[in-house]
Amino acid sequence: MQSKSSSLMKVITIAGAFTAYQIGSGFATGQEILQYFVSYGYWGILGAALTLILFAYVSINFMSVGRHQKLSKANDVYRYYCGKHVGMFYDYFSTLFCFLTFSVMVAGAGAALKQHFGLPTIVGGSLIAVLAFVTVIMGLNRIVDIIGKLGPVIAGIAILLGLVSIFSNLGNLTPADVIPLIESKVGEGVVLQASSNWFLAALNYVGFCMLLLGAFMAAIGSETSSDAEVKYGGIFGAMLFSGAIIVVALGLMGQLNNVAGTQIPMLVLAADVSPMIASAFSFVIIAGIYTTTAPLLWNVSARITPEGTSKSKMVTAGLTLIGGALGLFIPFDQLLNVVYVVNGYVGIVLLGFMIVKHLRSSVLVKAEAVS
Repeated sequence: MQSKSSSLMKVITIAGAFTAYQIGSGFATGQEILQYFVSYGYWGILGAALTLILFAYVSINFMSVGRHQKLSKANDVYRYYCGKHVGMFYDYFSTLFCFLTFSVMVAGAGAALKQHFGLPTIVGGSLIAVLAFVTVIMGLNRIVDIIGKLGPVIAGIAILLGLVSIFSNLGNLTPADVIPLIESKVGEGVVLQASSNWFLAALNYVGFCMLLLGAFMAAIGSETSSDAEVKYGGIFGAMLFSGAIIVVALGLMGQLNNVAGTQIPMLVLAADVSPMIASAFSFVIIAGIYTTTAPLLWNVSARITPEGTSKSKMVTAGLTLIGGALGLFIPFDQLLNVVYVVNGYVGIVLLGFMIVKHLRSSVLVKAEAVS
């Protein structure tokens, strides 16, 4: 039997791994927060609150399936929810999406160091790709251990920057100021929107995250020893991540005139505090990108070949080179807008399959209990 302290640490590690996996180049740079939430004004804040509920639901479900279904491989979680044929589609599609998102992470790292230090994009992109490769060849357990500790720290720093921006720009956060400014920036095309309205944007955000989270959270669930750890780890992780979204979104709203049109909006918030803070935060962004890049690369590599083998290392090296090259030659904000949004709609359908499967399973359990 586990002690309460070890169980609590497991919950924190699960929540940290969930948060860290989500905090990739999109969140750490502020670009996805700008497109999915800030661009809709205060309706976007309501959308962020909706993501909290949905993230808790999907992460608990993915981990529960991994814990109870004894999947032969983590990607079989899609077959569990969608059946053999549709599940096979999601298996391959999610693998492709993880690979393309790996390229988005590389692009984000390159953009971050270029915007603040003026370095060529190849420097930041190559750095994050090499770090991911080294981590992946160490295996899943090591990845969870590393990113589970980094995630809450990075989220905490982002929240702190968001809070500083909020309190420094309270006068800019009235609806009378925010709404016309956002409409003008969206109309000018300097702020991109993920969807036609805030509700679809929130669903789209959860949808694309689901395609990233499925196999990874199922694998974590298979290593979890109790349903309580799954439940509270999922809830705590969703609260931490969605809370960070809300604070950062409000912080970016307060500085919208300055962040609109930039590749790395969070660096603008940091620079407003001090140039030294901005320089330090550049490395926090790289750390945030790293915590997503490594699991993404693992997801694709593990789908192709079992980890820990010589073949696995060769496959991982090849994926790193190809994905890294793609990320270095396409602008970060455009790559994020296309890859995330298209895949988000595919993820919304997966959410529908999950809800239907969950309801059917609940009805079946109740029927068996009555009989």
